[in-house]
Amino acid sequence: MTTWRIRDFQPNDLDGFLRLWEQYVAQVDVPVYALNEVIASTRADTAVVAVIGDEIAGVTVARAAHDQAWIVFFAVHEKWRRRGISRAMLGAIEQRLASHGISRVAILVPDGIEHVASLTRAGFADQRHLRYFERTIPIRQEEILLLKELGGRMLGRDRWDAIGGMTTEKALLERRLVLPLGDPTTAEQFGVVPPRAIVLFGPPGTGKTTFAKAVASRLEWPFIEVFPSRLAASPRGLAGELREAFEKIDGLDHAVVFIDEVEEIASRRGGEPPSPTQAVTNELLKVIPDFREKPGRLLICATNFIRALDPAFLRHGRFDYVIPIGLPDSEARRAIWLTFIPEAAQDHLDLDVLVRATEGFSPADIEYAARSASQAAFERAVANGHENHTGAVGPELEDYLTAASQTRATVSPDVAREFEDDITRLIGQNVLVLFDRRGVSPRL
Repeated sequence: MTTWRIRDFQPNDLDGFLRLWEQYVAQVDVPVYALNEVIASTRADTAVVAVIGDEIAGVTVARAAHDQAWIVFFAVHEKWRRRGISRAMLGAIEQRLASHGISRVAILVPDGIEHVASLTRAGFADQRHLRYFERTIPIRQEEILLLKELGGRMLGRDRWDAIGGMTTEKALLERRLVLPLGDPTTAEQFGVVPPRAIVLFGPPGTGKTTFAKAVASRLEWPFIEVFPSRLAASPRGLAGELREAFEKIDGLDHAVVFIDEVEEIASRRGGEPPSPTQAVTNELLKVIPDFREKPGRLLICATNFIRALDPAFLRHGRFDYVIPIGLPDSEARRAIWLTFIPEAAQDHLDLDVLVRATEGFSPADIEYAARSASQAAFERAVANGHENHTGAVGPELEDYLTAASQTRATVSPDVAREFEDDITRLIGQNVLVLFDRRGVSPRL
């Protein structure tokens, strides 16, 4: 699998830039900006490059003007297109501009440029009468320092698409979760109240954190993870730190707040003497209604042990949906495997065999097996003079099957049955469990 990275433009990148410029001007009659203007901007303004090995695969250059920036050059070498490089460069330069107080990014595209679709995928709007593309940076300058203080960040915009498989489930979540939050005005016109808080539950390693990050990425909202263990180390105590963290989050226009292993701070209360976490459970139950009153917010709590949660935690009015995250189905396992198998090895592998052999594996199990297979194949290739016995480049099916057979599944059959029992029990308690109409729980 070809890998690339994004970094700031450096003086020795000029030759690679000029090769891209020649390819660029061959497509257009008159460039929007002259060559000398663009070169000057690579030195004085903001510029990033996409690098593959020693090759410059793409360049993006932007010039700031008041609170708006103009992209004066944007190109990806034709042989490296449709690999996500365009969106990655646009996202990287947007982050650099946001830190300087820029709130809008625009680009003028001359006729003849073929890869303008990457601009619309990156969120730029096409002003058709002008061929003018503009995008509003989703975070204000004053929010950046607050986000940093909270330990939050803006995630790349491709995480939602990167989740393999579960086409039906993702469509359901898009309708119920993403659309109302992303377009609250239209939702209000139809009487739809956007969700404010959800619970993800399921066995360990099934992708709950991945899903939470994917939702933040899809909404283009800041992602903030609240770690109970870090809060507990504060001299103010866990309850005080939790309250202060949510007060700071109020300073953001939008936010996805994620609490993993929420059972640590929302366990069942009671007993004599009271549990040490009872005060923080009480505080969390107070925080959630206040959090729900403000638009542009989504609280995502995740747990491996939903049975351990205090019953008051899941009462109506606190969480809009409880979403089961189970083991990946065959479609999802195939997509996950393809994420880790090098492109050169994919054509000579029987993926159906590999998918069947890893039934019951979590995404984390598949990643572990894939990396183990790659390491074993790499060591063998080096020992054999960089050739497999079949002459193929990269790991072989036998490497993956061997690694899978040596990988212990994270989720045992007993845990999988408990997960299904939890779904049935929650439905019986009239908890709004979100899954598709076929009765299949969302699987990541």
